[in-house]
Amino acid sequence: MQIQIIAVGKLKENYLKDGVNDYLKRLKSYTHLTITEVNDEKEPANDNPSEIRLIKAKEGERIAKQLKKDTYLIALAIEGKTFSSEQLADHLAQLALNGKSHLTFVIGGSFGLDESITQRADLLLSFSKMTFPHQLMRLILTEQIYRSYRIINHHSYHK
Repeated sequence: MQIQIIAVGKLKENYLKDGVNDYLKRLKSYTHLTITEVNDEKEPANDNPSEIRLIKAKEGERIAKQLKKDTYLIALAIEGKTFSSEQLADHLAQLALNGKSHLTFVIGGSFGLDESITQRADLLLSFSKMTFPHQLMRLILTEQIYRSYRIINHHSYHK
């Protein structure tokens, strides 16, 4: 299976870059995972709802340009379904058994994802009802994908 993470914005902190790169190296023996960064929009001076919608729409267009037509799309969204690590591993294993050869996870920007992306998604996935910085979510997601492959292959790690 080929996995792509499309993320809005660039990782700025070295500790996040180092963590993500560590999991990318670990994942090489299980799957091919790539990360595609799309530019984020500058945050407005205030939380004007129309400006926020415009920002999300622009970021959504950039994300959509990176999506492959045949991909199974999982959008990270606070309102999405929550899984345990074992359930996520089972879901990934079932996708592979059902012939899904390309999987894309999408991480939105500071204001989340545009509806055009969430409506297109095959699954909305939530890691928690809490809000996390989108840059930190990239590290959490890569770790959970790695953990899933450890579980799928019956390797110790997930305890």
